[in-house]
Amino acid sequence: MITRRLENQLVEALNSSPSVVLIGPRQIGKTTLARQMESVFPTLYVDLENRTDLQKISDIHAFHQENKDKLIILDEVQQTPEIFAQIRGIIDEQRRAGNKNKQFLFLGSASLDLLRQTSESLAGRISLLELHPIDILEYNHAKTGDINTLWLRGGFPESLLAHSDEESLTWRQNFIRTYLERDIPQLGPRIPAETLYRFWTMLANLQGSPLNAAPLSRNLDVSQPTIRRYLDLMVDLMLVRRLSPWSNNLNKRILKSPKLYVCDSGITHALLQIRDFNSLLGHPVQGGSWEGFVIENVCSVLPYHVRPYYYRSQAGAEIDLILEFSPTEKWAIEIKRSSAPVISKGFYIAADDIKATRRYVVYSGQDTFSIGKDTVTISLAGMMEEVMKSLV
Repeated sequence: MITRRLENQLVEALNSSPSVVLIGPRQIGKTTLARQMESVFPTLYVDLENRTDLQKISDIHAFHQENKDKLIILDEVQQTPEIFAQIRGIIDEQRRAGNKNKQFLFLGSASLDLLRQTSESLAGRISLLELHPIDILEYNHAKTGDINTLWLRGGFPESLLAHSDEESLTWRQNFIRTYLERDIPQLGPRIPAETLYRFWTMLANLQGSPLNAAPLSRNLDVSQPTIRRYLDLMVDLMLVRRLSPWSNNLNKRILKSPKLYVCDSGITHALLQIRDFNSLLGHPVQGGSWEGFVIENVCSVLPYHVRPYYYRSQAGAEIDLILEFSPTEKWAIEIKRSSAPVISKGFYIAADDIKATRRYVVYSGQDTFSIGKDTVTISLAGMMEEVMKSLV
């Protein structure tokens, strides 16, 4: 088993807040992580997709009263959003009685729907944590394999730790099918599974491209507003990242469309039928896949106040990833798959445009070295460690 970095943060959050919500896509390991709290606190686990468990909490006040000495874990809580208003009253009652900590742990797979409910009903009473796919630091710490395996298979635990590439691919294909046929229809208006599969596959082919709804609309024979609705759904499910363009009243013409990435590289490769590493190296999506893989790994260590962006001017100046720590602290990151990266003049121009305080090139090698012009070439793991050190 790979130890998740979020485990210690979860214990700290539960010790300081009456309720904690842990979000992340399905099968990412939320339930496994939550069940590990049993070794720290007395807990009671409730699966809200199980009819018997759902019946248990039909009277949540009575259920909590019977189990108030335990941490109550409510899994897939987006299935019963109405429960938050009732839990607010329970938490307030417990606060008046002097109990301020670790009463509820919510697990959910639909970010915006879940966050909307918690923000309205539990404001000031809840902490939020997001569980990302397994990243390179967690993988390296477990000493289980190299970065190419993680890139090919992605960070979903059962895919990454499968006995073979074929077994991993089969798991990811089943994951995609389950999302399309069961999970997504539960969350809103009926969308044909085949249509959404084609849309998801198109996004995988366009990995790292700016959003252009017109060709997607033509290929799927739906309207552009419908394309944006599909995209919103995939973003809400934490399956697609919408990377916003950076702009700060620059007197330059810049690209203003968000760039789109299928979040998990393994899902990208499954959608494109990429079966092994050699096939990946020969596929046109290789560059975009590596770029998305790096971005997801770096974003997995970012706190909520640090915002990721990209930058591209009409003249061709471009930065793959900007980390904005504050209005005066911005890092410019170029992403290259090559072991001997060559940096274009456009990166340096763009870094000057945004007044970047640090400049990095993340590449596939392991060494860290300067290439001049205040720019450092660094490994992905090294880049993530730099981000984490800056936050201490």
